Amino acid sequence: MTDGQRKQIRRFLEDGVTTINLDTFNFTKEEAQQIIEKGDLLQAEMNTTMGAFLKKYAIMDQGFGSAIKEFDLTVPADYNHDTIIDDQKKKLKKLKNTYGYNDDLTSTNFAKATNKLVPGKTYKVKIFPILESVTSEDCMTFLKKQHAILVGGQGVLLANDLKGDEFPIGKWTVSFDEKESLWKDSDGDHRVPDVHRLSDGDRVFNLGIFELDWGGGVCLICFCDK
Repeated sequence: MTDGQRKQIRRFLEDGVTTINLDTFNFTKEEAQQIIEKGDLLQAEMNTTMGAFLKKYAIMDQGFGSAIKEFDLTVPADYNHDTIIDDQKKKLKKLKNTYGYNDDLTSTNFAKATNKLVPGKTYKVKIFPILESVTSEDCMTFLKKQHAILVGGQGVLLANDLKGDEFPIGKWTVSFDEKESLWKDSDGDHRVPDVHRLSDGDRVFNLGIFELDWGGGVCLICFCDK
């Protein structure tokens, strides 16, 4: 750790402490005095707890590898956000190399995408491998660190259409979105669009489950501004 990093982390912690509103705890005068008298124990416990808390954030990205694919993608001028999924569904179901397509992957079910791709705009797209079991929340935190533009099912299907050869073989490529933007099935699970590129060239278009963990056979697709 450099001196600059040490100072920045300490500043974050100090700012966090100073923003705590003690009035929300409704301590009595007696309770406040007990805290003051046990100040040394409080500081020791804070150091232990804070150390574990900081360690969690330091190792969070260990579940993800460096980008294994990186490419530019220019959105076609005639791109239609409202119909792209259904248009791709019709096209893909006619292809011999479409091994499977989940019928719940529709424009209607995923109409609430957080971001709409802009026709004519060029994005930088990266694909990151998951190295060990992680939660969907871990994936979202990682994507936000990459300054990802969350484009859901629309993004992964457009990328498959235009840059399908960039998708890793033998992996599920998953396109996340905010949980509330994902379609919720009859079981109450939020579904996440993904594409599996098989070794023989076939593809499966399916929906993962946000509430479950993700393992080593999965990659994250990440759209970013150039």
